[in-house]
Amino acid sequence: MNYHKLDAALAMALNDVYSLAESSLVVFIHTEPIPDAAAVAFLESLGVSNARSGQDVFTGTLSVNDISKLSEQSWVQYLKLSQKLRLLDN
Repeated sequence: MNYHKLDAALAMALNDVYSLAESSLVVFIHTEPIPDAAAVAFLESLGVSNARSGQDVFTGTLSVNDISKLSEQSWVQYLKLSQKLRLLDN
């Protein structure tokens, strides 16, 4: 796994996952400006449902194993954990 491509929150969340194969982390995948067809196919194979050419940010619910595979791809710039937002009281 290339930890240089993971944000701090994602790196910490990986320590709290019990199953390496269970898709449990919602991740933003930032790629090169326009990933090629092979990269889009790779994302689709991981279950990223919105993978289309012409985009450079994708969202997917991934396992630790999938995150490891993605972090090793040259066309992936970085991976960021999606954070749950909370409402502010007025």
